[in-house]
Amino acid sequence: MLSKIRKVKFHTEGKNPNYKVILESPEGKELYVHFDYTHATKTYWPLEVSYDGKFKDAKLAWYTREIEGTKVAEFLESIAKRVNKKYGYTIE
Repeated sequence: MLSKIRKVKFHTEGKNPNYKVILESPEGKELYVHFDYTHATKTYWPLEVSYDGKFKDAKLAWYTREIEGTKVAEFLESIAKRVNKKYGYTIE
């Protein structure tokens, strides 16, 4: 992962763990990603994305493809692994 995690809000209340992360892209721009883990499908889904102050809805594929060179699911999973480890959370 090329982006650096700057700030995290992590919530485990409710049905799915919820992540709000602010990252710094390699170009120095801010990427905000709000995503969750869905137990039914066992995948991470973006809910809200903002890049350099511009709202991008839930579209993250353009960023992961162009800048990170990976798929959305892999990108979100790598972020979630770091956050889960920091907070001592295990997905059941």
